[in-house]
Amino acid sequence: MKSVTSKLKSIKAELRKHADKVRAEHSKSFFKTKRGEYGYGDVFLGLTVPLQREIAKKYYDLPLSDVFNLLKSKIHEERLTALIILVHAYQKGDSKAKSKIFTQYLKHAKWINNWDLVDTSAPQIIGDFCWRNQDRATSTRLIKSSDLWERRIGVLASFMFIKHGDVELSLNLASKLLQDKHDLMHKAVGWMLREAEKRKPDEVRHFLELHATSMPRTMLRYAIERFPERERKKFLLKKKDLRVRSPRRLSTKK
Repeated sequence: MKSVTSKLKSIKAELRKHADKVRAEHSKSFFKTKRGEYGYGDVFLGLTVPLQREIAKKYYDLPLSDVFNLLKSKIHEERLTALIILVHAYQKGDSKAKSKIFTQYLKHAKWINNWDLVDTSAPQIIGDFCWRNQDRATSTRLIKSSDLWERRIGVLASFMFIKHGDVELSLNLASKLLQDKHDLMHKAVGWMLREAEKRKPDEVRHFLELHATSMPRTMLRYAIERFPERERKKFLLKKKDLRVRSPRRLSTKK
């Protein structure tokens, strides 16, 4: 087991110094930590995200070995702070450093295990690296995972493609995730479709015309959130009409 360095001890101590039991209890509820929920077993100190970002800035020079050690913590805020530092290291690194962080991020994905952890880091690291290298295979592979968070990493990575005006990857991923069972994936895919529509409205509307009736309602609602009310109602009515026009199959048994 690797020894804990003085810098790593310092950042852990500073995070604990600001612990707030009341906020920690709220976080346990907000991030669904009960048995059977997606965040089951997660532990919280009760720090705000802005405070974690302030603390992270003081440790931007933390060695990567310490960053990944911190990422393996059972405490949610320690994992998030590690990822904030990691994003900074990636953005400031040269091509060799970016490649190393990309690889190590995916190897440590089991600890990037809540939606805020994914959303804070996946677009900036996995998404940016894949865009730079025109790598669509990583996202396509990740969305096939049985692990919810790996699937979400795959989807959120496509955001960097969208930012550069390329919505093809997001639409392709969305078409493959129409039958995903998890609400957090419905929200993630809908979010990416909403962002894609800002850049390529015609392409996204065509996609929705083809798939609106088959996608989960939450996914659809997220995707059309910015649409004019009349157009939103049109898509939602399509979904409703499908349910009305799909009666239960009558039994032929007598």
